[in-house]
Amino acid sequence: MSATDWQEIIGTIGIFSLIAIVIVVSIWQFASTRRAKIVLARESEYRRIADKSLLVQESVERHLAELGGRVAEMQTRMQTLERLLKEVE
Repeated sequence: MSATDWQEIIGTIGIFSLIAIVIVVSIWQFASTRRAKIVLARESEYRRIADKSLLVQESVERHLAELGGRVAEMQTRMQTLERLLKEVE
């Protein structure tokens, strides 16, 4: 084998190595970008769920306050009724 044959072999191996590296890096970057998009979509879905749960919690809080008011009103009525019954006895 002559010196030019070795240069051609080394050049061919170098070109194939370069092409392989470019392909691997491109696939790696594509996968990283795809993972980032998936994470972003998941986070936005979690945010949407959190916002919805906050609205539900506020609604439950209002209903509990309303029920607390009703219970307090019923307690005062009950006390009044008990006083009336004691007076009647």
